[in-house]
Amino acid sequence: MTFRGAVGASGDGGGTGKVQPVGDWTPPACWYEPRSAQEFSKYVENTYDETVNTPGQHSYAKTSVGKFRDKYKDGEYENYNLDEADEGNWWVAVRDEDRWMEPEAQLCDKAPFWVENGDAPDVENAVTPQILAELAYNRVSLPTTEVTLAPPAATKVNLPTWAWLDRTTFKEVSVTAELNVGGLHIAATTTATPKSLKLEPGTDDAETYPASGECVINTDGSIGEPYAKGKADQTPPCGIRYLRSSGDGTFNLQATITWDIAWTGTGGTGGDLPDGTFGNDQAVTVQEIQSVNR
Repeated sequence: MTFRGAVGASGDGGGTGKVQPVGDWTPPACWYEPRSAQEFSKYVENTYDETVNTPGQHSYAKTSVGKFRDKYKDGEYENYNLDEADEGNWWVAVRDEDRWMEPEAQLCDKAPFWVENGDAPDVENAVTPQILAELAYNRVSLPTTEVTLAPPAATKVNLPTWAWLDRTTFKEVSVTAELNVGGLHIAATTTATPKSLKLEPGTDDAETYPASGECVINTDGSIGEPYAKGKADQTPPCGIRYLRSSGDGTFNLQATITWDIAWTGTGGTGGDLPDGTFGNDQAVTVQEIQSVNR
């Protein structure tokens, strides 16, 4: 299986990060996919040779891999069904490399099995375009959510702070997952489109604009509105008003983008997946307004 596009992994740096699903939904940690008879036989034989010839290998491991090999070579099946290679494929369990230790990854515990051409595998999580889309979801890499603020350096108590995101920074991003094995060629593209910005001031002593703290995306793809001279007495469409000073420190403003996630796949398939979020903190200094007594 291959992935291409805005691909990221856990712990990515460089101003990007992985999308986090809203709610308790997660992509599959394991699935089943086909292997041709030639691919399967080569895999089993290589695994067997490597295991039995590794110095110091435990006898249990050698016995286990030997029994596995015998089942498909000289036991329940004959020579990996190579004589029937054009009539079907072996289907094998595959685990996400990043999640193979999770309990969910152990649910695909069925031994490799043969499926005739034209028959559907009789297992849950047999790979489909939707499963590819869900796996691509877990690899979407999104830009860091750093909003532009006005005033930019330090804001004042009780004065509105304008916040916005430029449309050129936040565009839709896509990852395509493709599988071309065992005569099966399917693909799916998962696309994340920015939907809204959630502002959390980092203190209870603050108000957000709008009151929900959720700034929706504009028709041109931007979020919020840049501050300009002459708008000091206006209420920002997206922003914050701090009610107390940050003292000698700062408040950690959390800016989180919600992304709409959709997919398209082989054979005209497609649909929606759960919304995703990604955000980060940025330090905000809030100062008292200095007054002069005459």
